[in-house]
Parts: sequence; structure tokens; C-alpha cells
Amino acid sequence: MMEIAYVCEWEKRPKSNHCPSIPLVCAWSCRNLIAFTTDLKNEEDDKGLDNAFITNITRPVDLSHMIHIIDTDHPWDVYSINSGHTEVISCLEWDQSGSRLLSADGDGQIKCWGMAEHLVNSWECTQSSSVDGDPISGSTNFGEKFSRVKFSPSLTLFGGKPMEGWLAVTVSGLVTVSLLKPNGTLLTASESLCRLRGRVALADIAFTGGGNIVVAATDGSSSSPVQFYKVCVSVVNEKCRIDTELLPSLFMRCTTDPVRRDKYPAVTHLKFLTRENSEQVLLCASSQMASIVECWSLRKEGLPVNNIFQHRSPVVGEKQPMILKWRILSATNDLDRVSAVALPKLPISISNTDLKVASDTKFFPGLGLALAFHDGSIQILHRLSLHTMGVFYGSSGSSQRVGEEPAIKRQRAGGPTLHFKALQFSWTSLALVGVDNHGKLHMLRVSPSMGQMLDINTSLRHLLFLLEYCMVTGYDWWDVLLHAQPSMVHNLLEKLHEEYMRQNQALQQVLSTRIVAVKASLCKLSSATAARACDFHAKLLLIAISSTLKSLLRPHVLNTPDKSPGDRLSEICAKNTDTDIDKVMINLKTEEFVLDGPPLQSLQQLIQWVGDFVLYLLANLPNQGSIVRPGFGFLRDGASLGMLREMLVMIRIWGLLKPGCLPIYTATSDNQDSMFLLFRLLTKLWLCSRDESHPQDPDETLIDECCLLPSQLLVPSMDWLPINDGVITKIQSKHPLRLQFGKPYTLPGVNPNAQVEVFRSPASQRMDHLRCLHLGISPTEDSKACTRCGCVTMLRSPNKTNAMRQWEQRWIKNCLCGGLWRRIPSTLT
Repeated sequence: MMEIAYVCEWEKRPKSNHCPSIPLVCAWSCRNLIAFTTDLKNEEDDKGLDNAFITNITRPVDLSHMIHIIDTDHPWDVYSINSGHTEVISCLEWDQSGSRLLSADGDGQIKCWGMAEHLVNSWECTQSSSVDGDPISGSTNFGEKFSRVKFSPSLTLFGGKPMEGWLAVTVSGLVTVSLLKPNGTLLTASESLCRLRGRVALADIAFTGGGNIVVAATDGSSSSPVQFYKVCVSVVNEKCRIDTELLPSLFMRCTTDPVRRDKYPAVTHLKFLTRENSEQVLLCASSQMASIVECWSLRKEGLPVNNIFQHRSPVVGEKQPMILKWRILSATNDLDRVSAVALPKLPISISNTDLKVASDTKFFPGLGLALAFHDGSIQILHRLSLHTMGVFYGSSGSSQRVGEEPAIKRQRAGGPTLHFKALQFSWTSLALVGVDNHGKLHMLRVSPSMGQMLDINTSLRHLLFLLEYCMVTGYDWWDVLLHAQPSMVHNLLEKLHEEYMRQNQALQQVLSTRIVAVKASLCKLSSATAARACDFHAKLLLIAISSTLKSLLRPHVLNTPDKSPGDRLSEICAKNTDTDIDKVMINLKTEEFVLDGPPLQSLQQLIQWVGDFVLYLLANLPNQGSIVRPGFGFLRDGASLGMLREMLVMIRIWGLLKPGCLPIYTATSDNQDSMFLLFRLLTKLWLCSRDESHPQDPDETLIDECCLLPSQLLVPSMDWLPINDGVITKIQSKHPLRLQFGKPYTLPGVNPNAQVEVFRSPASQRMDHLRCLHLGISPTEDSKACTRCGCVTMLRSPNKTNAMRQWEQRWIKNCLCGGLWRRIPSTLT
């Protein structure tokens, strides 16, 4: 039900530097980046500890307030920020895009961190605000809300665009708002939550559908009320204004119970169940040894009318007055002491019908919340009923479903037990990350069915649903891949394609590249489908080059019909089945293809890739009966072959204007018209597969002609698959990986490039996969690699021309597959 995928630890952690009393925090972004803090003292401070008692026995401990950021697929590649916070970091929060991070500390400092040069292992502080000397109890980013339910931003700019910013609650009861103006400056304001300011030990923030902000706050005592406030933010005359309103409060059930009244004196956790729902709250009260958890819901109830008015005849249309009131939904029995709480981020409907469907289909992501205990165990509880859905025993590393006897009875160790001080769910609730009291980071798989045995079709349907969810929302799907076994890959690919083909044309167009990226990442999980991953990467590059080259075409006259020159090119090439490239060219308006020389010349490396790719596919047609060879996926892909055919026509026209832009071939004959030959063979192959519902096998004459190609033209070796050094391909077995921060992982005794040696010799030329350039065997340029597919490209642009710069600008933030970039040293490229 829950099992460890990997554990990542620090190389050296001197015991004298360890500060166990420091609370830790972690946060998981929708792009599968994890930020967490550590509880270490400065090493410089440690050197003077031996004689510290002589000089100043009460000297405060000097902590290094570090924030560490990792990508889940490369956990060893940690980027540690010396945050500059002067007090312990109490909050970490990602924004909705998963690319910016807020940190807040015990001195009222709030900092916003962004990626430097869009690299996941390089961060810088972009904005900061402070409420000097007033510790932060809770903070959150707001704006940028995306949901199927109608959901208004808290504050909008011109045209309804959400305004970005953050909101924090301080220990003294202040709510402070910082708004980011379009010009990059900050508008800040602070306001008291209520007239009588009091201590706020814990706070949490949620949003209502109308864009209002709701703050929950408690002074830390379980006998005090938990207060709720509505906060409205507005901008008037370039000044930020905050209005607050008191909402109904609640008293914890355990304090009104005579048996438990004094048993749990402190409220240790206060959380809204989701950011998008301010009507459900989770509370945990604790003593030194035990805890109890309660779930509350805000309900509308009829206001009881005094008996005097009961007999009055009602007025027509009169409604009973309603009042908002907190009602307890559920409570746990006495538990071990809770050390951390993780809430699901998957937004699900919790109507009775939906809950029944989840129960019938055994699909539980988003329904469970996780509690970590001081004995090292983790329990997943149903978010409404709080009944136990599954247990993980940290000490024995095993887990099982409810009702099963543990295989090994846990033995309490003599020393302090390992337990989690910070816990977070992934965005699909299929993984949990925990930071323990020794600073190790644990990645746990969480079964979508909570460990219940399912037939293979139901398991596939669960993963398929979550992959579709990630495609539509734009979230990263790494945590879904954690559960995809190699044996499932083929079926998942087929079902994903079937579902995609059922969608309407507009949605298919929007998701066209994302589904290719999802398929590529699935294929890498199995050695049987690794070659298909090559094809999907090639298809992503093909789509990108095609759209870029077509975008250079301009209509000759302004009052043209609706179709763009690129659309007309596609239409004419689809209708004209002639195998003679010059006859197809005659039907086109060549004036639309007239471009200045420099753009064409600078794009020659992309044009060369198209030419080489066509030659490679055709030359390998005779021996591509096997699915394990790269290129097999294009044999019956009529759309991709048609795209290649269009580009050859376009390149042929440009070659008449600027011969230097043409792809270069090494031919055995001087009078060989290479493009004419390739177009003829490509058209024959395209005719076999253009009707995708009834594809035909290539005829014998075509195969014979393709057999002759290597004797006519020198066939290039295509650098097919970027090396993927992430852990996702290495944790298919159930044995947890032991990793170390700062040390790249390789399987013992296995070459890290073993997976791709089928397609590339280890000492071959390295490629810049985006610029289609050779970098040599040992590149000296600093490069960046995609966190997901491993695609490598140079960090600095060697190009001066606008056309190539525009191509590179498309991939500044993301790779072709949508993954983020990480810097790699020149020695590792």
C-alpha cells in the first residue's frame, strides 16, 4: 500500500551540528520539485562550542537557514540556497505554476524565489517583504486559480487577469498582503485580523469560489476557540486595502468531552482540507505522548424560532432564516503523538455519489490524508470519516492494508526513533515525501487502490485517468510513472491513444504534443518499448521544426483567404499524390516562400536534420520489421510522413532561392538528385499509410529501392535518444534505492548508458538535441539537460541570427517534452 521508492541522505552530518528541536518544513510543486529545510547548525559555530560555556553559556545557536530544492527524478542533484533568513523558516509554499517558491521565517521575513535562467538547480530571490519582528504563522500564494468549478481570482488586473502576490498571517494577529504589479514592484499592506489582537500560534489560509480569502487561526491552546476570518483585498488609488470580517468559530470536541478535557492541551496542527475549500478544516490536539484528530465542516442550518412566533401564520414566500455553523464530521480515537500531517492536493468532489463510485472502483487518490507519528509510522486516514485506510511501519520498512497483522512485530529501539518531521503528498496523491529527524529524504509510493487487490484492467484505468488529468492540467506526471510496471506499458499506450482519439478536434490539437511526451516517458520504463521512446522524441522535434518552418511563410498579398500559406501547403501536398517533387511544387504560389537569405542559412542545421531523418527512415525500411528498432513507429504514421513530405517540398523551393540552405548528402554519383529520389520513395511509403484505419505494407519494389539507398547515399547515424539518468527507470523493482545528495546514482556494475547503447556507442559524438549540432566527444560548453527526457542543449546561444534565436527562445523555459531544465557541468555532458 505504501512502500519506499528511494531514500536520499547527506554525505556527512556531524552529530554535534544536529539540532533536533528545530521544526522542518517541505513543499511539493505541481512540476514535481520538492523544497525542504534542514536542522543543522553552522559548522563555523560548532568549532567554538568546546569553550562556549566559558565565554557565554547562553549564546544562541547559530543555525544555517538553508532551503534545499530537488527534482524528484534527480534527488541527488540538490540545490541548496543560503536563504538569508535570520530565524527558523516556518513556511514553504509553491505557486500554482510550480516554478516559484515562498519562504517565511520567525522574524516576519517573506522571500519569493524564482529559477535563475529557468534552471531547476539554480535559484535566486526575486522579491521580499517583511513584518519586522513578527513571526509568520501561515502564508500562501494566491491568484492563478485553475479549476473546472467556477473559481474567481482574489484580485484581478485589467481584462480579468489574476493579480499575483502572497498573503501571510503573523503571530501577533496581523494579516499582511504583498501584491506583485505588472512592472515588478510590490504593493504591501497589513491589517489586524480583528479589533482585539491576540496570539496566533497556528494559521492556515483557503479560498472561496468567489475569490475571497478565509483565514483560520488558533492561539495554540485546545481550550481556546479556533477563529475564522474572511479577508477581502482590493487596490484603490495604487494602494492596497484589506478588509476583514469575523466568521463563526469552533471549540474542539476533545475539550468539551469530560474524559479528554485536559488530556490534549495543545493544538499542534490546523489545516484546511484543501486550499480551494474553506468549509472543511482538520485539527490535531496533542500532549507529550498522544494526539487526537478532528475533522469539521461549515454547514448552513435553519435558525430556530422562539416559541412565541411558532403559531404565527407564515407570510407567502417567507424562508426560514439560515445561519452558518461548524459541525464536527468525525474524530479519531487516541493516537500516538502526531509529528507531521500531509493533505491531498488532488481536487475531488466529495458528494455521496462520488464517494460511492470511488469505493466501488477502489480509486482512492485525493480521499486520504497522511499522519506521521513519533514512532516512525505513517497512517493514511479517510479525509472525511478519518477511518484508517492504510499503515506504513517505518522501522521495518513494511506496510499493509487495514485489518492485516504486521508481518514483523515492531521493536522499539533504545535510542530516539526515526520519524518524519515534514510530510507532503504529490499532486496526484500517488507519492509521499517525508524528511526525517536525521535529515534524510524518503520517497514513498502510495497505491491508488490503497493496497487492495485489483484486476489489471482496473489498475490500468486508475493510472490512465491520472495521466489524462496531468495532460489537461499541465502538471508533471512523474509520480504516476512510479506505479507503471514495465508489463503495463504497452496496454497503457494503447488505451491512452484510444482515449485521445475520442476527444474533439480542438482538444486533440491542444494536447497533441503533451500526449507524445507522455507516451515517450512511458516507453522508457520498459526495455521492450525503449525504441519507441526514440520515435516519440523524434516526433516532438519533427512537429516543432515543421511549425517553425511553416511560420516563416508569408501571404503574398494581405487580403488573402482564411487559410495561411502553411495550411495551403498541407492541403495541396495531401491532395497531390505525385511522386515527382517538381510537379507538386508547380501547384504552390512560390512567392509565399520568398525569404531573405540569412534566416534560411541560419536554419540549415534544422533543415539538415529533416533531410537526414528522411534518409535514415527510408534506408532502414527493409530491416524495420522489428518493433525494437528506432524508426519503426513512423512506418505507419501517415501524419508524420505527410509532414516530412511537406517539408521536403518547402526545402526544395527554398533551395532554388538559396542553395546553401539545402541539406547536404554524400552521394556516390555526381548527377544524383538526392531530394528527388528521397521524395519519390517517401511518397510511396506515405501512400501505404495515409489511411490510418487501413494501412498497407510497403510493396516489394519500394523495399528493393530502399535496399539500394545505402549504395547511393551515405546514411547518417542519428543520435536517437537523449541519455536519461533519472531514477524513474531504475526503481521499477520493489527494492528501495539508497541515494546520497551530491552523488549521481548508477546501478552497481552497470554502465549508466546501457539502456541506449543499442542506438549509440559510448564514445560517440555528443549532440545538442535542440540545435541539431554536434558538440564533440568531450564538450567544453556549459550545457543544460531536461529533467524528464534527458535532452541536452547548450546553455549559451552560439547564434547571432534572429531566426535561430527565435527557435531557441521557444525552449528557454521548457524542453520539447515539457520538462524543466537543469544545468549539467561540461565534464558530464
